[in-house]
Amino acid sequence: MERDGGPRVPEQRAPAVPGDSGELRFGVLGPVRAWRGGEPVPPGSPQQRALLAALLLRDGRTATAGELIDALWGDDPPSQALAAVRTYASRLRKKLSSGVLVTEAGGYAVRNRPDLLDLNVAQELAKEAEKARVAGDRNQARELLNKSLELWEGETLASVPGPYAETQRARLEEWRLQLTETRLDLDLEVGCHAEAVSEMTVLTAAHPLRERLRELLMLALYRSGRQAEALAVYADTRRLLAEELGVDPRPELAQLQRRILQADAELARPVEQPAPPATFTRPAQLPATVPDFTGRVSFVRELGKRLSTVEGSVMAVSALAGIGGVGKTTLAVHVAHAARTYFPDGQLYVDLQGAGTRAAEPENVLGSFLRALGTPDTAIPDSLDDRSALYRSTLDGRRILVLLDNARDAAQVRPLLPGTEGCAALVTSRVRMVDLAGAHLVDLDVMSPEEALQLFTRIVGQERVTAERKAALDVVAACGFLPLAIRIAASRLAARRTWTVSVLAAKLADERRRLDELQAGDLAVKATFELGYGALDPAQARAFRLLGLADGPDLSLAAAAAVLDLPLHDAEDLLESLVDTSLLESAAPGRYRYHDLVRLYARACAERDEQPPSEREAALSRLLDFYLATAASVFALERPGDRLVDHLEQTTYPGLSFTDRHDAQDWLYAEANCLLAFVRQCSDTPTLRRAVDLLWAALDLGESGANSKDYEASARVVLEAARVRGDALAEGRALMTLANVHSVAGRFDQAEEEAAAAMRRAATTGDVPPGCWAPNVRGIIALYQHRHADGERHLTMAIDNFRADGDLPGEASALCNLSRIRLATGRTDSAIALARQGIGIYDALGHTFRGANGRYALGLALAQGGQLSDAAERLNEALAVFRDSRQRLWEGMALFRLAEIDISARKMAQAASNAEMALTVLRDIGGEWRRGNVLTVLGRALSGIGQTGRAQVCWQEALSIYEALGSPEASEVRALLRPVAAA
Repeated sequence: MERDGGPRVPEQRAPAVPGDSGELRFGVLGPVRAWRGGEPVPPGSPQQRALLAALLLRDGRTATAGELIDALWGDDPPSQALAAVRTYASRLRKKLSSGVLVTEAGGYAVRNRPDLLDLNVAQELAKEAEKARVAGDRNQARELLNKSLELWEGETLASVPGPYAETQRARLEEWRLQLTETRLDLDLEVGCHAEAVSEMTVLTAAHPLRERLRELLMLALYRSGRQAEALAVYADTRRLLAEELGVDPRPELAQLQRRILQADAELARPVEQPAPPATFTRPAQLPATVPDFTGRVSFVRELGKRLSTVEGSVMAVSALAGIGGVGKTTLAVHVAHAARTYFPDGQLYVDLQGAGTRAAEPENVLGSFLRALGTPDTAIPDSLDDRSALYRSTLDGRRILVLLDNARDAAQVRPLLPGTEGCAALVTSRVRMVDLAGAHLVDLDVMSPEEALQLFTRIVGQERVTAERKAALDVVAACGFLPLAIRIAASRLAARRTWTVSVLAAKLADERRRLDELQAGDLAVKATFELGYGALDPAQARAFRLLGLADGPDLSLAAAAAVLDLPLHDAEDLLESLVDTSLLESAAPGRYRYHDLVRLYARACAERDEQPPSEREAALSRLLDFYLATAASVFALERPGDRLVDHLEQTTYPGLSFTDRHDAQDWLYAEANCLLAFVRQCSDTPTLRRAVDLLWAALDLGESGANSKDYEASARVVLEAARVRGDALAEGRALMTLANVHSVAGRFDQAEEEAAAAMRRAATTGDVPPGCWAPNVRGIIALYQHRHADGERHLTMAIDNFRADGDLPGEASALCNLSRIRLATGRTDSAIALARQGIGIYDALGHTFRGANGRYALGLALAQGGQLSDAAERLNEALAVFRDSRQRLWEGMALFRLAEIDISARKMAQAASNAEMALTVLRDIGGEWRRGNVLTVLGRALSGIGQTGRAQVCWQEALSIYEALGSPEASEVRALLRPVAAA
């Protein structure tokens, strides 16, 4: 019988140990078992298993008959004990391979390779883990310990009788717990504190007097930003120890409590050891320095001196400012490479894209830096302030150089500065950062004529320049002495051996080939790019112009082919030829991007040269068609039979098609940033309706949480555009996308307002999708707001409208939502019937994801009907699909509902574990109301395992949430708090 909070015993299987070649293998970490070639060999009766266990645990040493009698029966053996031992041994010998169980010196022994016993394998893995930990490789140590712990299949020596088995069971279970504590300690050391809370909560419930587990739980909660709960764990522990043992907590636990009360910043580090350098990933992110770096001698000396004297001094910041193309990045990279020896712990680099319309967000940059420094994704916090704090803590005590290239302003830079001595930052920007406190400002101007000619010569070659020195001077002068312009011109000449320097000078002398020749600022940059653009053949030039039109960080090859209206292979050849000219960058295999200045120039060329202007519009229209058709394909594959795709705006250019739903999801999430940026770009064009439909077809981006903020921003943009244009149909659909966003985020009043407005627009335009989806959304919102009569009315309307449209998945969705209303009003049988009806529709259509939603609804109904086992089974089925579909909101909600069922089944430790996992999954999605619900349930579970102080903290936080929202659930939580307060 499974104990509450104990390990779940999976189906018996052969453990993964070396040497599986038909040899006999044994297991004692669970029931006593044997396998030959993966097939089980039943060891027989409980007494035979006890005999086999006693022999296996002696590591091949002989056990006398007397020792075996003591092992099986202790001080009260039966009269025929010796005969029984011989009988058991004889039966075992017949089952096992020849020569495995041997008789010698009046006793018995098992002769088998040590690595064919799961216990020995577990011990070897634990030894290797300890070696890795001592060497500082915490991640390797964690992996090895996890492998060791995974060899257990339930309780050690489960159901094996006898005093020897009981003693060994206690010993090995204690060792198992010690291994678990060590692995949890490592979890905290590598930053996996939020994920560890769930497991620790279960373990402290199962082992309430084990203070080391309590200490780890306090630390994990504190590092997860849950200080009050961490302190409550201490209060619960002190109370329990006083009641059960009449003692105080050990000094280590009391000291940890004091440090938490003092908000000790050092607690962000491991308690027992300060993370040795071996666990710290040494980044080396600097771009390659150019081999022909020229001039800038005074700047190199000035900056190099500052970087060489950072040891023992405050963190040094140098900010280089100048016009685009003046060589800020080249100089900074060159200086950074020269100073690498002063920063042995690594160098970080990022292009902040400050000159573009969508500069890099500091929080995203910090996430990338933390990953580069070895921080696992699960340990990276959500907010900018928390990421910045963790970043500075990670760099503390290390010597790191950070190169922040192409910054927009000081506000973008500040969160990215290390802030500790021994570190330094180099910043490049178009603006002088006079408001960046303590920064050493460097204004970088164009090159001197001598330096410019030297750079030109190094690229082109001494012989060619010497023969035409005057023409070379004309070239660098025509480039405005801008390093980027000189480099592009010289590279063109170096690649064309038939050209003379005079030919290039003549081309540059033609004013028609340049924009505002020799002017400073962007105009000089544009004049420089004109050189490269003018050398392109017509097909290359057209591609260069059109590919720069679309917003977004980059373009996939398939999207670029749509822009150019070319077959994939032809488009790839063109793009690669542009990469060769340095006018386009290959961001990754199959993806391309412009430098932000080149993109601006490409757009200027398109406005000037792409004739007629309708060609530009046609290129963007093809890209929009491609995105919409592909997103619709993803939507249809995820939701078979859903009629929404039939109501979307028609497209003429095809998109991609998928047969595997995972490939479809991969495309959607890989294209998310580009797709959403393009939606916003198209909002102010005649293609608005298709842009709105693209947003709706990409609904999963808003529901999953991965791109919810960008999705919401796009929804607001298209809604405002529809209102400005007076397009009621587009407005209704935009309102629907925004209503979905608000509902997912837990902003139910706003979701209700938008959905109601969408219904009004649908009534005037006759647009079918909002007329179906809006009452469905309003129905579930009404459920959350306890307006059950309104909910039933809305959902009945939704069912009728979906049926009228022949939308079976929509009908199933509304039926499952109506099931929730019936459940809330006490009509459990009706709720179960409606949920089953919805699931029947989903399953008939092969609707994997939405079928999980149906099982979620059925699980709730079955739980309220008292069918807890069936309810948990349905919810676990749904949970697996939600995880597979990357639907974090529903994954978290399924875990929350499983916690509720666990409480009903009095499995309080398991309830706490599921509620903790729900909190982790819903960390940045779902809204405060859902968080309050999970905290309420977590408090119930914690109270059930004796952690009343921590439960009270959870309820207090939930109460604050409900009161701020004006939610009726506040009264329920107050009722929970009253008995605690009275006690």
